[in-house]
Amino acid sequence: MILLSKYLIHIRSSSQTKLNRKSHTSPSQYLVLQKKMELSCRTIISLLLLFLSSSITITNAEDLEDPSSSSSSIISRFQRYLQINTAQPTPNYEESTQFLLSQAKSLSLEAQTFEFVQSKPFILLKWPGSNPNLPSILLNSHTDVVPVEHEKWSHPPFGAHLDSLGNIYARGSQDMKCVGMQYLEAIRKLKASGFHPLRSVYLSFVPDEEIGGHDGVKKFVDSDVFTNMNLGIILDEGLASPSEDYRVFYAERSPWWLVIKATGQPGHGAKLYDNSAMENLFKSIESVRRFRASQFDLVKAGLKAEGEVVSINMAFLKAGTPSPTGFVMNLQPSVAQAGFDIRVPPTADPESLERRIAEEWAPASRNMTFEFKQKANMHDKFGKPLLTATDISNPWWDLLEEAVRKANGKLGKPEIFPAATDSRYFRELGFPAIGFSPMANTPILLHDHNEFLNQDEYLKGVDVYVSIIKAYASYVEHTRKEGSKDEL
Repeated sequence: MILLSKYLIHIRSSSQTKLNRKSHTSPSQYLVLQKKMELSCRTIISLLLLFLSSSITITNAEDLEDPSSSSSSIISRFQRYLQINTAQPTPNYEESTQFLLSQAKSLSLEAQTFEFVQSKPFILLKWPGSNPNLPSILLNSHTDVVPVEHEKWSHPPFGAHLDSLGNIYARGSQDMKCVGMQYLEAIRKLKASGFHPLRSVYLSFVPDEEIGGHDGVKKFVDSDVFTNMNLGIILDEGLASPSEDYRVFYAERSPWWLVIKATGQPGHGAKLYDNSAMENLFKSIESVRRFRASQFDLVKAGLKAEGEVVSINMAFLKAGTPSPTGFVMNLQPSVAQAGFDIRVPPTADPESLERRIAEEWAPASRNMTFEFKQKANMHDKFGKPLLTATDISNPWWDLLEEAVRKANGKLGKPEIFPAATDSRYFRELGFPAIGFSPMANTPILLHDHNEFLNQDEYLKGVDVYVSIIKAYASYVEHTRKEGSKDEL
């Protein structure tokens, strides 16, 4: 603008000089020169006004923009959440609770904090809908993360380091502090746009998912607080996708934690005899290994996805007589045990698996017994498999697909989650629950060293949840039928 002003002054000065130098010219020539000068001045003035108007418009737009909605602010809040060390077994729930409540306050969300178990805060936020008769939406995420081996990380696991490629390194960046913050950022954007939900939207930030959720969501679903929420659909965590398609989960494998115990005659370490405790246990371990290989071969051949087979992995092996220097080496033990982590998909036959355990892996004929340290339900309280429908019978599924598409994303084939999440507690009561973490083009690094999420993928995920929450909170076609726990 300064340059244009100087140019205008220059034009007027030089034109006046030309007129003065040509004072001997005829009146008609003088008028022509004067009109040219006026035309040049008017042109410059028009340009000045246009520039000034544009400047004002730009300035006003910048003044009206909410600084908290900028990409840098969104990433900064994500980093702050990641920097709070909520690793088991000593999660800093106090600091994470203060942070999340401060975010809720900044968004004018209703907030409640419960302790179903002392020192394990359960945070419940609410964005009230205009029609409380419509079943509500619950966006669930857990605040705890798994432990880390600091020396195995290239960046501090609770530093939330942002590298030159835009990758944010931190424990919880994928599992699942990303999703919890994406919920909040999506609501921030929706509120800024003037959107008002018809259905109430709840956000739960829950403790102890990484150690089973027994003191978190398990107690929550048994409470009056949960009963009074009038829920229609729950969204919970999923997994990162190495491809461009988002992964989405309609069920999960149930954990069976099995301990097999073998007994036998003790004896000298040099003696050979049949049916010792160790020999019997080894026979069982070999039988388990063959079954595991048969299931794994189906995955390797591409015939089944990981979540569709029964997985089994040995968790511990316990035998021998301890000594001050280790174990007594010349004594065969009378008892030997092995523990196995078994994950059973809802499509499997649990009775058949239990027969296999009793007849092949721990037969009484070999002086063997077994017990389950944990055996999760395979069916909901209505006797149905723990599955959420992915067809036209479930309007929430269609809404999810369409919302992701509108956000320029694409869902992959619906999957069974290979491990366990808090979703199982909702499904056990008959509620539809969908596992979804919008992380495409991302290696799967949950519970791994150097867990990271790229900032661009995180920001895309925020926009995906903007689309999903808007679609869900605006949905009015189906209302809950009397006596029903969902809308399916």
